[in-house]
Amino acid sequence: MNVTEHLPVLQVVLPLASAPLAVLLRDRLAAFVLVLAATWAAFAISVLLWLQVGESGLISYAIGSWPPPWGIEYRVDALASLVLMLVSGIAAVVLPYSRASIEREIRPDKHYLFYAMFALCLSGLLGITVTGDAFNLFVFLEISSLSSYAMIALGKDRRSLVAAYQYLIMGTIGATFIVIGVGLLYIKTGTLNLADLGVRLQAMTSHRPVLAALAFLTVGISLKLAMFPLHQWLPNAYAYAPSAVSAFLAATATKVSVYALLRFYFSVFGETAVFQRLPMEDLMLVLALAGMFVASTVAIFQDNLKRLFAYSSVAQIGYSVLGISFDSVTGLTATIVHLVNHAVTKGGLFLLLGAVIAGMGGV
Repeated sequence: MNVTEHLPVLQVVLPLASAPLAVLLRDRLAAFVLVLAATWAAFAISVLLWLQVGESGLISYAIGSWPPPWGIEYRVDALASLVLMLVSGIAAVVLPYSRASIEREIRPDKHYLFYAMFALCLSGLLGITVTGDAFNLFVFLEISSLSSYAMIALGKDRRSLVAAYQYLIMGTIGATFIVIGVGLLYIKTGTLNLADLGVRLQAMTSHRPVLAALAFLTVGISLKLAMFPLHQWLPNAYAYAPSAVSAFLAATATKVSVYALLRFYFSVFGETAVFQRLPMEDLMLVLALAGMFVASTVAIFQDNLKRLFAYSSVAQIGYSVLGISFDSVTGLTATIVHLVNHAVTKGGLFLLLGAVIAGMGGV
């Protein structure tokens, strides 16, 4: 058996398997070593996949040897390989940092739970990126979301519980919209494979159930994305979560949601449905500009640096959505470049804030 053939699924399975093992061990050092090994393995695999895509193009992996569209397919192309490398690379940096950070911000008896939830969240984000199945994408989205709620709630600050609850409510509403949209697509086409959906929907761009599915998915992913004005959960979640959690989520979670939006808009529905049948171009342009200016203005008046960076993130999400609204190669290129730029810079800023909190006791 050639192990390299199974790299797409190993990318997801390794951190996923490490999560329950970390819980069973119930030892923070053992859990840290286990999850760290899985995280670095995932990063190494993402680099190998990126190199393979550069050499041979699209990678398709059929789960259980069931050929698509009947079985679940994992697909890795140039964009997916970039996002995989970005997410796993950030996780590989944040996790070693977190060991010292959570000593101050999470109770010692909960440390192993943090590592388990971190591994689950990483697995979910990688799964969203690599899967070629719409319902599988929803499942991975919920895995990452549920583990995110738990990581935020682990903070010693009581306000972290309220922030996690607010995120839970908004995230559940978003998940409901997404699963309704996926259900409508399945009812209309009889398939959940993203590539197959893209082919079948070409002749259905004017059908009302398809347009309704597009609307539901847009609202649901926008909630997960924290796009203005559906961003209410994000400031408290970033401000009151442990610093390592804020850094990881700010650098990865919303970026993967941007990736999911790109996949549905351009790989599944296509430009005709998104920008001609529905006025998404104008709507997203207005919301992106509003988010950029309103969130930036609100950020100026914050007296807490974590909240300031949180509102800044909402504004930066507006920049990413703005590129999508242009419906052009230049706009999409700008979105992808800014996705990487914001992930690295905002993740680094939250890590820096964690160091400041350790030295000064607050921000």
